Amino acid sequence: MALVDDAAPKTSEADLARARALIEQARRVVVLTGAGISTDSGIQDFRGPNGLWTKNPEAEKTMTLQTYMVDPEHRRRSWQNRLTSTLWDAEPNAGHRALVELERSGRLDTLVTQNIDGLHQKAGTEPALVVEIHGTTRDVMCLSCGDRQPSEPVHERVRGGETDPTCLVELNGSGVCGGILKPATISFGQSLVPEDLSRAESAAANCDLLLAVGSTLGVFPAARLVPVAVQRGAVVVILNGGPTEMDSLADVVVYGRIGECLPKMVEGLPVLAG
Repeated sequence: MALVDDAAPKTSEADLARARALIEQARRVVVLTGAGISTDSGIQDFRGPNGLWTKNPEAEKTMTLQTYMVDPEHRRRSWQNRLTSTLWDAEPNAGHRALVELERSGRLDTLVTQNIDGLHQKAGTEPALVVEIHGTTRDVMCLSCGDRQPSEPVHERVRGGETDPTCLVELNGSGVCGGILKPATISFGQSLVPEDLSRAESAAANCDLLLAVGSTLGVFPAARLVPVAVQRGAVVVILNGGPTEMDSLADVVVYGRIGECLPKMVEGLPVLAG
């Protein structure tokens, strides 16, 4: 169930109608999604009213690249936690499917997601339109040689007894790499992929409407997409369970359950010609 801040202002049907009208008028929409869109899929958010880090601020401090690199015990716990994560069984919800409808209308230019769960692609969004600005948990990368591979083969090694698996890539006559393996997600202290950030910012600068869904818009540089869009004259629509740090920049703010509100905002949009 998508979490809603009970203290948030209540959204009227007029706000929903206005948001839909703005989306219908748009021709080049950039969507920015945060953890809130996946809560209906059973994936807990981080900074919402009942988020993981809201309830336990200390947990956020452990999610740093430095901690992962220097603490083998932390890495061992991380691999075991991945094996039991509910993420692997999560299915797309009505919010994800609504964005597929937006794509089918011909309006979706780029979908930038802060999420690492891969549910947009699983719902049917064209992968080429998705920018996973914080990476993906469905791949694993080597911190030494940069090799990247699907997660499951590494998970099988952990199930087989390797508590802290290392990179097995053969280097040109130099033997096996042996580097530290890490989920291909962006940890605190780790730089975003420059190409992904550039693509996201370029899309925001060239859209006519930016739709932010399920994000508190407090994490940069992803949150910077909103002011980038505003500075270039785009309309901004925000949908979230509670107030965000960018509400003052929006043309319309809708507070409510994403799985209920987002379909109302996009279903049945006329398909753009051409």
